[in-house]
Amino acid sequence: MTFGGPRATRQPLNEPMDAAMHLRTFVIVLLSLGLTFSGAAAPGEDPPAPPRSPKDGLAGAVDERTQQFLKKIQPNIDRGLEWLAKQQKRDGRWEANDGHYPIAMTALAGLAFLAEGSTIRQGRYAENIDKAVDFLLTRVQKKTGMIGNPNYQREQYRYMYGHGFSTLFLSQVYGEESDEFRRRELEKVLTGAVDFIGKAQTKLGGWGYLTAQEGQEFDEGSVTITQLQALRAAKNAGIPVAHEIIEKAKEYLRKSTVIVRRDNDPRREEAAVVYSLQQRQEMQRPPLTAAGIACMFSAGEYESELAVKWLNYCQRMIPISASDNNDVFRQWEYTHFYYAQVLYILGDDRHAKMRPDLAEDRLLTWSGYRDAIFDILIRKQNADGSWSHNQVGPVYTTALYLIIMQLDKGHVPIYQR
Repeated sequence: MTFGGPRATRQPLNEPMDAAMHLRTFVIVLLSLGLTFSGAAAPGEDPPAPPRSPKDGLAGAVDERTQQFLKKIQPNIDRGLEWLAKQQKRDGRWEANDGHYPIAMTALAGLAFLAEGSTIRQGRYAENIDKAVDFLLTRVQKKTGMIGNPNYQREQYRYMYGHGFSTLFLSQVYGEESDEFRRRELEKVLTGAVDFIGKAQTKLGGWGYLTAQEGQEFDEGSVTITQLQALRAAKNAGIPVAHEIIEKAKEYLRKSTVIVRRDNDPRREEAAVVYSLQQRQEMQRPPLTAAGIACMFSAGEYESELAVKWLNYCQRMIPISASDNNDVFRQWEYTHFYYAQVLYILGDDRHAKMRPDLAEDRLLTWSGYRDAIFDILIRKQNADGSWSHNQVGPVYTTALYLIIMQLDKGHVPIYQR
């Protein structure tokens, strides 16, 4: 996902952003690829565990090593959360540089606080979350269901990002809202938001920066990923999602995948996701491919042929190293926002099941990833607790890194194993 890239129809000539942008696990019903939008287990697999409530403290069984690791990095997390809380405006919003993308930034910041364990009703950052929800609800367009203001200059040129992220965030909040009036309001908003996503879908099955009509059918992989995340979150919250929307997205993902390296053994082949179908750009994108794996894993498909091929490509293209040179490539934040989710779900044993032919020292593990990448995050944190890595701004980068660093806590249902 990018806030930069080729300009859509209404893109201003002075658009200052050309950097990576994203969020969280998403899913598609991709029957031909073995995915199920319902999240049901594949044949022969145990059914997925029900979502755990953030109210129960640290979700799931956390081994002693993970407990010690979390204890070590908690001061960095606390500093980041405190900085992020201070950036919230009086009306509940957060912003990127120069006041851009308030809808998307508010949703991402809200997700970082949910990952801490706070909810809309309790916890250290409950007030921040509540104010964020209030802000997003005031931005709902009643006629269309869009969350955002298409006439506001600082968000109108990438408004599908903001809509997707806020739909995802509000879906997570909806499950914890105990006030009946507020629940009904959120249900109505989320139902309209899902309807808006369906109507914004392009003929090819993807999504662009604007609706299909306003963007002249332009599609882009990262925006598509954002909408799929939103649909998965809404579906999990009990909001109806039309089957045909997912069927179209199924074709989009299949056609967006190209074989990069062939091998007589299918387990050794590499496949990648490309930028846009409408523009027929064949350039492979490691960030979008990592996001595709997160999609498949969230559906319980840990050993499907396509997941293996995508992961083979990402393993070669996305280095896992604590080297200072590892965080310089473009879209680093967005890439690792999804790749961290992939490695978290893999844990320390699932890659061996996917690739039993690999030597032990070549297997991907969450603990190995965490040791290397979190070391970079700790070193790169600013003295005030923020992270500033790109043109979008420190709110964006800080929110993404805080979500990554809190995956082990398991507080946000859509991020859980």
